[in-house]
Amino acid sequence: MNQPAFLRHAEQIQACRTVKKESQAAWLLKAITFISLTTLSDDDTSSNVQRLYYGAQYPIREALLKSLNMCDKGLMTTAVYVYPTQLCVGTKALKAPGCTIPVASMPTGFPAGQTHLKTRSEEIRLAVKNGVTEIDVVINRTLVLSGQREALMIAMMAGSEFIKTSTGKETVNATFPVAIVMLPAIRDFFWKTGNKVGFKPAGGILSAKDSLACLSLVKEELGDEWLMPELF
Repeated sequence: MNQPAFLRHAEQIQACRTVKKESQAAWLLKAITFISLTTLSDDDTSSNVQRLYYGAQYPIREALLKSLNMCDKGLMTTAVYVYPTQLCVGTKALKAPGCTIPVASMPTGFPAGQTHLKTRSEEIRLAVKNGVTEIDVVINRTLVLSGQREALMIAMMAGSEFIKTSTGKETVNATFPVAIVMLPAIRDFFWKTGNKVGFKPAGGILSAKDSLACLSLVKEELGDEWLMPELF
C-alpha cells in the first residue's frame, strides 16, 4: 500500500469536495438518517439508555423540523447500539408506533474482540433470542496485525452487510485515508460478486463539515446507491 499517496489523495478530497451552501441543509438531514447512536460505557443505566432511544426517534427539535417543513417525514437515526444487558430497555422503547429503528447490539467481546469464538457465538445466539436484528461483530485482529489475514476481504466474504472503520473506541477512528482504502474495496467486491456491502465510518466525525465530506466521498467512490441507511 502506498501510504503517502493515500494521504495526499485524502487531503485533496477534503480540500476540494464541498457541498454547495444551498444544498447543505438537505445533505445534513440525510446524514442524520445514517447515524447509529451508541452508549457503550461500563456505567450505562436504564435511564440514559432510554434517553438515547428517545433521541434516536426524535433527533431534531420539533420547531426546527417545522421551519424546514419536515415534520411529517419520520426522520430518525438508523440504529441504536447498546450492550446486551440493556436490550430489554431497547426492545421496549422501539415498539413505539411508526418506529423503524432496529434493535442493535455489540455482544461479541466488544471492543477488543479477544474472547473465544465459542463464547462470541453464544453471545450472538442469546442476542438474537432477545430480539436483536443487527449485530456488530469485532474480529480478533491478531492475524490481521501480524499480516496473516486481510480484514476487509474476510469480513465481506463472510457475509457482512457493513464494514466499519473501527469500533469507535480507538485513539484514531474514522479518517479519510482509511475510508479511501475501504471504499474501493467495497466497489471491487461488488463488481466481482454483485453483492453490495455497506460502509460505516465509526467515531471521529465531529462536525457538520466532516459529515458532508464523508457523504461526498461515498457518493464519488460508490455512487448514489450507497447513500441510504441500508448501506451507510
